[in-house]
Amino acid sequence: MSVTDTKTQTELDNFRKETKLWLTENCPESMRMPFQGSADYFWGGRNTVFQSEEQKQWFEVMRDRGWTVPHWPKVYGGGGLNKAENAILQSEMRRLGCRVPLVSFGISMLGPALLKFGNEAQKKEHLPKIVAGEIRWCQGYSEPNAGSDLANIQTKADVKENHFVVNGQKVWTSYADQADWIFCLVRTNNEGRKQAGISFLLIDMLTKGVSTRPIKLISGKSPFCETFLDNVKVPKENLVGEQNFGWGIAKYLLTHEREMIGALGDVQIKTPLHQSAINAIGLLKGVLRDPTLRSDIARWSVNKAAFDLTLKRTMDEAKAGQSLGAVSSFLKYYGTELNKDRLELLLAVGGFEGLEWEGESSNEGDLARTFCRTKGNSIEGGTSEIQLNIIAKHILKLPSN
Repeated sequence: MSVTDTKTQTELDNFRKETKLWLTENCPESMRMPFQGSADYFWGGRNTVFQSEEQKQWFEVMRDRGWTVPHWPKVYGGGGLNKAENAILQSEMRRLGCRVPLVSFGISMLGPALLKFGNEAQKKEHLPKIVAGEIRWCQGYSEPNAGSDLANIQTKADVKENHFVVNGQKVWTSYADQADWIFCLVRTNNEGRKQAGISFLLIDMLTKGVSTRPIKLISGKSPFCETFLDNVKVPKENLVGEQNFGWGIAKYLLTHEREMIGALGDVQIKTPLHQSAINAIGLLKGVLRDPTLRSDIARWSVNKAAFDLTLKRTMDEAKAGQSLGAVSSFLKYYGTELNKDRLELLLAVGGFEGLEWEGESSNEGDLARTFCRTKGNSIEGGTSEIQLNIIAKHILKLPSN
């Protein structure tokens, strides 16, 4: 047990006071406003562009303190906070309305996998760059014939003396056209079970033979791309874990991806649902004028509160070393359903104006386009049908036949 695991309540109280004071003094006012869109996020990377001087200032002071990823070990650039300290930091940031200084697939997906499965050289090479926002990562999992059946991947990595030669195609690669590196599932063995021949590679997107092509969605906007790998040469030191044993890493990483997608609605919320309804419809004798909508919003709010408590509990369990396992499928399924329900209610609140697709008054149809985008939440990270099967089998213990 480390020293930070044995903090007294007095020490934690002092940490809260110091943290509150530091955040108050260092977080600019504009960085305490709710996110208004994807442009407000800072993703980092080689070609990163800050949206404002205050966004740059906020990121840099948090980075220098290790608080872009406060719960990672200091040796890898993190803040080295224990569970209680990290909870205090998150609580104080929420209280002040502080924006997350860095959004990153490196933080939410690759980092946890490297901490568990990577060798020391890989951890020291990649984790500090993730914390510092120097490298932006994307995920190379799905393929045209390997979506929910992920083990069916056909992207092939031929083994050479000191490197792999990778050929294949990935699809639905979020932000691949803006990413610097990709963590990628490849097939290194075609014999036996499909899962037994998969390896986990880290590939620099600047490597010769890597190319991307954006995919447009019904919303008119899209973070997704096709990614093509044509005789891409990858050093063997970029193999995470053992060759042909990448499936375990892939499943572990998916639990973090599903948790991230399940919590996605919180990151996107600009104004609380009930307040949006009040702003649009108004109150009558202290309650929302439309009784049906009032009932629907109340029901959603209760479900959201229950989900938030469940998410907090499972995150605490994960930080305590317990595996999320199939619970991540529950979080992913229910979180995406809540997000879809929220957007449907917002459309109901907005009426005809909420359906506007273009125009300055609707921020170029932001609400309608976001509503369309939520439909993809039921597919990405494993379809809702797949998640329900996992929940039935591994949580409810229902018979398969």
